[in-house]
Amino acid sequence: MGTLAVDPDARAIGVRCTENELMVQMADGRTLSVPLAWFPRLLNSSADARRDFPLIGDGEGIHWPAVDEDLSVAGLLAGRPSVEHAKALD
Repeated sequence: MGTLAVDPDARAIGVRCTENELMVQMADGRTLSVPLAWFPRLLNSSADARRDFPLIGDGEGIHWPAVDEDLSVAGLLAGRPSVEHAKALD
């Protein structure tokens, strides 16, 4: 079994949500896209709530105050959905 190395210096500089995807623009030029279904709080929120986010920790994380959701760039790069997503699959 291999391991995935996550760049500890990876930082977000922009975020965009569609109806189905969360897209994070990275400082190094990459764009990360993950299913919005991984994050039920965001999926079930309004488009206005999804647009209201500050980057936190110099781009190490993203916070959506209207839905009390915090995501780390490291977690996104590692492919970790939210705990709520895992519970919904049970």
